[in-house]
Amino acid sequence: MSRGALRLAVTLGDPRGIGAETVLGAAVPFLREFPDYELVLLGAPESEGLPPPEGLPDRVRFQGTGAFDGSTRSAGAASLAALEAGVRRCLSGRAHGLVTAPVHKPALHAAGRDVPGQTELLQSLTGAPDVGMLMAAESSRLGVPIRILLATTHIPLRAVPHAVTGDRLARQARLLHHALRSGWQISRPRLALCGLNPHASDDGLFGDEEARILFPAAEGLREEGIEITDPLPADTVFLRLVDGRADAVVAPYHDVGMAVFKTLAFGHGVNTTLGLPFVRTSPDHGTAFDIAGTGKADPASTLAALRLAARMAARIHFPGTTPTGAADGPPSSPPHPPVS
Repeated sequence: MSRGALRLAVTLGDPRGIGAETVLGAAVPFLREFPDYELVLLGAPESEGLPPPEGLPDRVRFQGTGAFDGSTRSAGAASLAALEAGVRRCLSGRAHGLVTAPVHKPALHAAGRDVPGQTELLQSLTGAPDVGMLMAAESSRLGVPIRILLATTHIPLRAVPHAVTGDRLARQARLLHHALRSGWQISRPRLALCGLNPHASDDGLFGDEEARILFPAAEGLREEGIEITDPLPADTVFLRLVDGRADAVVAPYHDVGMAVFKTLAFGHGVNTTLGLPFVRTSPDHGTAFDIAGTGKADPASTLAALRLAARMAARIHFPGTTPTGAADGPPSSPPHPPVS
């Protein structure tokens, strides 16, 4: 690619967790694969596993964004400061994408930010009108890509039926359709819609949300030119990913999608936020305080998050080019008939 170096801003997450360890473990293979990229690490200098500046790999530099004194509150404040610095870098053009290591939600709350997670926090920091949580793995235990959009995220199960509206499903599906076209370069994405009730209500035997909300939403999206199925039962819809009949599934609530995703792709999956004014990815695991500093943390998911952010950022900032390292990237969809 004929351009200068691209940069990813990488937050180290909670300084007590495995963020720094996994980021440093992933940095060397990532930079070997993507020689056009630089990494800027953002976080507390006291982060577990972070070496002194002279110990960092080439094309990696560190910017301290807050001190950590050992308390939960300061851990949350350091995590928040890193995220704010990463957002500023991306919005100003000094970074082309953001990769975020795991944070501890109670620590964020202790630091004064009462948010369900990083997705919602990033939406607040950027003012994005709509965001989507896409769990993506280009390599899974079944050898096929797994992409699942969670139409609702961190809310109690009892709140899900009220949150799953036709407007919400349509907005989330539009975000997904756009992301698959721009970031994955899938020319005609095929979406499958997961039902809310058992057996997708079985013609009204187990609820009416499918008839009232999901079927009309799917029909409206198809009228817009978005290829999406009618609601399908949760016990079969994900097979469409396995056998190649769909590029992604829209799941109506968090656990119905995450249970499948982590079963098939845990450790190699990536949490991708759709709808932000820049690319953002994150590994699919948590802070893992219990193994921090032991050398047991697996950097595979962080490496996957760096790779996906790099490919998406290059395609968005330099459309029509092929980023270095794309050989292992997402394949384009083959020709296919419309889904129903």
